[in-house]
Amino acid sequence: MSTNRFTDTLRERAAAIWQKELRHPFVRGLADGSLAIERFRFYLCQDYVFLIEYCRVFALAAAKARDLDTVTVFSQLLHDTHQVEMELHREYCDRLGIPRADLMRTRAAPITHAYTRHLTGVAWGGAVEDIIAAILPCQLGYAEIAGALAREHPNWNASPYAEWIRMYTSAEFVAGAEKLRTMLDEMTAGWPEPALAPLAENFLTSTRFEYLFWEMAWTMADWPV
Repeated sequence: MSTNRFTDTLRERAAAIWQKELRHPFVRGLADGSLAIERFRFYLCQDYVFLIEYCRVFALAAAKARDLDTVTVFSQLLHDTHQVEMELHREYCDRLGIPRADLMRTRAAPITHAYTRHLTGVAWGGAVEDIIAAILPCQLGYAEIAGALAREHPNWNASPYAEWIRMYTSAEFVAGAEKLRTMLDEMTAGWPEPALAPLAENFLTSTRFEYLFWEMAWTMADWPV
């Protein structure tokens, strides 16, 4: 049932794309362990590049915050991304025999390049509300995907990618995503539709990029020339 929350409206508008993400073979393979390690390796390196830029987005959001509580939220997200989420990537790379120096030298593939430019462009040019709308598909999407995988695959703990699911079903990650959602609803309460339209466009653009990121990882699509 629809509610009056702006973020519920955003989620409903993006529902078809969200379902395509949940059904994507890369995503399904994380839980049952069928995902080829080469594909996960490509994803891991590209996501690490993505997260470097994501940290910049959080830093810009903190700088643009209008109150100390909001500064604190984005400072914590920056810390958690850099010290927890990216460390998981580094640990996976250690297991896969990818030197950390090689990880740092990873060149952004076309979709990674385009997605991060979208996010940093919003972060540089927009207000805090614009930034939250643009990052919510990643924050909420990972929490929802990981939660669905854990519910639908009783043996997900046996997957070689179990740590990925554990990370994004953690209470801390889910709470962070929900906090952003609540912030956006509170910040935009009472806004007229014309003022909400740019935020909705940011959200939908990021949602499309989220799907394209999974597809990129599945096909290991790099620069053709």
